[in-house]
Amino acid sequence: MITLTKSAADRIQDQIAKNSALALRFAAKESGCSGYSYVLDFANERGHDDQVFEQFGVKVFVDQKSLAVLKGTQIDYVSEGLNQTFKFSNPKATDECGCGESFAVQA
Repeated sequence: MITLTKSAADRIQDQIAKNSALALRFAAKESGCSGYSYVLDFANERGHDDQVFEQFGVKVFVDQKSLAVLKGTQIDYVSEGLNQTFKFSNPKATDECGCGESFAVQA
């Protein structure tokens, strides 16, 4: 399961509306210094292997391959001083790079 905080759902809902999208696509791709990086994009249609999660009226599509490393992740949207960003709490992540852009999972 992928979960959203209320703050993340509000921000995503605003962006979905601005981009006339159907949902948020949440994925993991192999890259970065730790192995995987998070990918957020807009989806206008559901893929054949997408799992759908919905909270606070926001749909999140995750493909089966990504779900293997993202299952249980909570997406939050936080303000830290002048910066605003999405934060990911992934129980499968065993390590993160210093810049926070990539993560590792145990095989």
